[in-house]
Amino acid sequence: MSPQIMKAMIMVSENHPSSYGSGYGYAIALFFVVLSQTLLHQLYQRNNMLTAIKIKTAVVGLIYKKALTLANSSRRNYTTGEIVNLMSADAQQLMELTVNINLLWSAPFQIIMAVIFLWKELGPSVLAGVAVLLLVIPINALVAARVKRLKKSQMRYSDQRVKLLSEMLHGIKILKLYAWEPAYQRKVMSIREREVDVLKSSGYLTTYSMLTLTCIPFMVSLATFGVFFHLDKENVLTATKVFTSISLFNILRLPLFDLPSVISAVAQTKVSLSRLEDFLSAEDLKPEDVNTNYSGNHAVGFIGASFRWEKNGLPVLKNLNVSIPEGSLVAVVGQVGSGKSSFLSAILGEMEKLEGTVQRRGSVAYVSQHAWIQNDSLQENILFGANLNRPYYELVLESCALLPDLEQLPNGDQTEIGERGVNISGGQKQRVSLARAVYSNADLYLLDDPLSAVDVHVGKHLFENLIGPSGLLKSKTRILVTHNLMLLPHADLIIAMEGGRISQMGTYQELISNRANFAELIQVFSAEHTSEETTTMEVSSSKEEGQLGRSLQQRELLKHKHSSFDQWKILTNNKEKVATGGMKMSVVLKYLQAFDWRWMWLTIAAYLGQNALAIGQNLWLSTWTAETAKVSDFTEWKQSQNYKLRIYGLLGFIQGLLVCCGAYVLTRGSLSASRALHHQLLDNVLHLPLQHFESNPVGQIINRFTKDLFIVDLRFHYYLRTWLNCTLDVIGTILVITSASPLFIVVVIPLGYFYFTIQRYYIASSRQIRRLAGASHSPVISHFSETLVGRSTVRAFGHQERFIRKNNDVVYENLVYFYNNVISNRWLSVRLEFLGNIMVFFAALFVVLAGNTVSSSAVGLSISYALNIIQSLNFWVRKACEIETNAVSIERVFEYAKMDKEEPWIMSKRPPVGWPDRGIIEFVNYKAQYRRDLGLALNDVSFQTQSKEKVGIVGRTGAGKSTLTNCLFRVLEGTEGKIIIDGIDISTIGLHDLRGNLNIIPQDPVLFSGTLQSNLDPLGKHSDLELWEVLELCGLKDFVQSLPKKLLHEISEGGENLSVGQRQLVCLARVLLRKTKILVLDEATASVDMETDNLVQFTIKREFYNCTILTIAHRLHTVMDSERVLVLDAGRILEYDTPHNLLQRKGAFSEMVAEAGIRR
Repeated sequence: MSPQIMKAMIMVSENHPSSYGSGYGYAIALFFVVLSQTLLHQLYQRNNMLTAIKIKTAVVGLIYKKALTLANSSRRNYTTGEIVNLMSADAQQLMELTVNINLLWSAPFQIIMAVIFLWKELGPSVLAGVAVLLLVIPINALVAARVKRLKKSQMRYSDQRVKLLSEMLHGIKILKLYAWEPAYQRKVMSIREREVDVLKSSGYLTTYSMLTLTCIPFMVSLATFGVFFHLDKENVLTATKVFTSISLFNILRLPLFDLPSVISAVAQTKVSLSRLEDFLSAEDLKPEDVNTNYSGNHAVGFIGASFRWEKNGLPVLKNLNVSIPEGSLVAVVGQVGSGKSSFLSAILGEMEKLEGTVQRRGSVAYVSQHAWIQNDSLQENILFGANLNRPYYELVLESCALLPDLEQLPNGDQTEIGERGVNISGGQKQRVSLARAVYSNADLYLLDDPLSAVDVHVGKHLFENLIGPSGLLKSKTRILVTHNLMLLPHADLIIAMEGGRISQMGTYQELISNRANFAELIQVFSAEHTSEETTTMEVSSSKEEGQLGRSLQQRELLKHKHSSFDQWKILTNNKEKVATGGMKMSVVLKYLQAFDWRWMWLTIAAYLGQNALAIGQNLWLSTWTAETAKVSDFTEWKQSQNYKLRIYGLLGFIQGLLVCCGAYVLTRGSLSASRALHHQLLDNVLHLPLQHFESNPVGQIINRFTKDLFIVDLRFHYYLRTWLNCTLDVIGTILVITSASPLFIVVVIPLGYFYFTIQRYYIASSRQIRRLAGASHSPVISHFSETLVGRSTVRAFGHQERFIRKNNDVVYENLVYFYNNVISNRWLSVRLEFLGNIMVFFAALFVVLAGNTVSSSAVGLSISYALNIIQSLNFWVRKACEIETNAVSIERVFEYAKMDKEEPWIMSKRPPVGWPDRGIIEFVNYKAQYRRDLGLALNDVSFQTQSKEKVGIVGRTGAGKSTLTNCLFRVLEGTEGKIIIDGIDISTIGLHDLRGNLNIIPQDPVLFSGTLQSNLDPLGKHSDLELWEVLELCGLKDFVQSLPKKLLHEISEGGENLSVGQRQLVCLARVLLRKTKILVLDEATASVDMETDNLVQFTIKREFYNCTILTIAHRLHTVMDSERVLVLDAGRILEYDTPHNLLQRKGAFSEMVAEAGIRR
């Protein structure tokens, strides 16, 4: 309606300059029309955004629910990173389309209405303009199709990048200990480069979009006016026709731009929908595979049952036939990879059943081999959603030997445990996991080798007080996977697994008497380890003896009350910090620096040029129509019209060129910024010390690489460009209106003041809301990632509904901020557009007041620009706010640059080639602490190893064993003293020169997705022949040769398609490839059976006979043949001598050996 009212006002100016009354009426009518449009549009936008966020929430909920029911065969096709991307990027894409979906019908409707009104003004010549539009639409369709393909590629690379980053961050300890950060950094950068190439192609396509947006109204008007003249020689352009047409062409601009954008969004969303559809239609677990309603008094039964992990894979468990009575203790034994953990998974219904029957009765509690710990308080980890029953809770803590650990904590059981339990030791993780299972008071307990990660005396305590015949669970059915054969005499039933089959089954006595190979296995174990005899693990026959054993352990552990803070590296606050206050200009300057100043100045020049030319075109038309009004004889005018039309066309052509140049240089600059900021962020993250990852959720960092970099890649430069364009547009509009009505400047100044007041008021709240929304998004990602890792445990306990509710809660918290953001935007729009409406009213009013002094062409120019300013001003303030609020993402990316980094990887002083050549380690008065407010983790430690010496390091939980390793690798820097290796103070050389020349087999075997070959040799330094040699030494050669792809066998995320024992052997193979003079073993054989343990120990002795070996031992028999033993207590050295001398001395070591029941 507004162009029609403007037409009436121009006609008043042309024909009846004295009729002020109707002029005022039209000015008021124009105000009310634009005001109504504002209110209706903002109401529509509010409802639209709320609908969109409801859809996004529903999709996020669906993805989360699906992740909890996904079959393992399907899960292997989706890494954690890919599923997180579905939740963040694809759900967001769906929401953004929902906001704009109505444009699919409203944009064509606006175009049709504008064309109808244009027909009234210019007759059939408007068809020339329509022809130009029809020509553009198929080109837009081709561009949209290309954008769809590029979006697909970009999403694929983004998935790969996030997947690799997620694995790197979860396995960061390995990367740092092996000095692999640069190799994996190059892998990420390689994927990123391919992603940036796709963004480049996509950016160049926006050049076409920009050309369409800016030049289509001009091309349509040029074609229409050209045909208008040629159809009839009598046709003349009057101010009424020109400015009504120009106003209608301007209305055409937005739907013409929006339509291809929304078509492109539909194409992109189709990609996201197909990804979501594939995920949501993936195969689920089949709960009906496990029969829970059957006759009989057995707790678990298998009848001719076979299972496999992968859809087209070979059976992993074959022809299982077993019946487990209720209330019995069942031990499952076998070599690495024999199917022990799979046996428990089959009971849980985690595997695909091929044939037979599985029966299971009652509720289940599951303790996985790799303890799953939530990022929550210790108490909440144990309660696991249940109500607190204080007496039973205390009993569980005592049975799981956790009371001494609680004594160490400043907040007791309210201490927050970090993500994946990073701030507690392996043994503590396993005991918390056990406590969670025990507190659930289930009918059936599935325990996957929980005793392997704990010290011998703690293991004894757990068996006596919890799992064994007189333990807290004595009346429950317990299925225990174990490598400790000395527990077998206490089991009611023993199941021996071999090659996925049950090779032997019966009581201990039956197997010893009837099965020669089983008896032989027991004898070999006893002879070689001379440890933990059957009698030593017997459950205390008298109550007094049991109490005495418990009090001894409690007393010994409590001695370390003040010493083991280092084990618990307490999380004071791992919530994401939210920045406050205004946007720092330094943030934008840093972005522009990454953007490259050269591209920035070229962009400004291009946009200045195109806006000046746009104003020039309209001024040219205004002059043209003004001449028309003055000319009485049109003969001369008609002769010059072709010339004037050519000038008009030339101005438009140059504008088009500048638009293309502007879009091109903007793309180049934004890609430069994307590349630089990603590289800086990755580099800063990889240089963070290990303690940062142990005290902050990985979700926070992943959030930077997904959501925040998405804004850097695709949004921020768009907001800068739009703001620049709108700024120039607003300045040009004010100049044009003021030149026609100088009085207008009187209105502009107060209105400008109100604009800036509203903007400042809005930005302060909007910026903080955006920051809070960004910070509240991290818990959504963290909780989701955490659930994916522990999905088997969640399903085993039957807590899916509780976790779905928890997910809804964290999503809801994020939505609260999002809703506030939506409402604040609507608040801003209503006020800004109202001020714009007042500006339109005054522009029209002053034109009426000017009367005869203003030409009709000036009236048309002034009002058409005023109508345009509503949108420009709204966009201008909104984009300024978007720049401020989205600069938060850049601020969050730069946060990591300011954090404390570890020491340089390479320094000017470098060790000689071949260092260390003797392997002599010397600690000199060494002190270290994890944080300044904590006590010393190592206190005045001084000792020296000999060349090629084998040293065992022992001590109770929290004594400082792992801290010693951390200091040797400089994961923890000392506060005093020094460590010297072969004459070089390690603090004087770079971290990579140090770590690259040391060797370690860590406690937790970490593998990355990729081939087996890339896991063994990520740096690609070794030949296939060398890889086969080390696999043979580790006893993995036969297994790898049986795989279809052999060395190129794909390892799934976290190495899930290998057993924990096999993963540990792969880690051993890595070490064998990195032949160095110093080797640290951090309880390297905790997850393997005794036969494999023997093989590993023998291999290490043979292959590293000329190396210095430090062995951190939980099982004391592994250090009994060491040349010397270092006994630590409360971060100090208690004893350091040969095992023989220490046993003779009857000190701390002798006491520990006696406790463990080892005899020499």
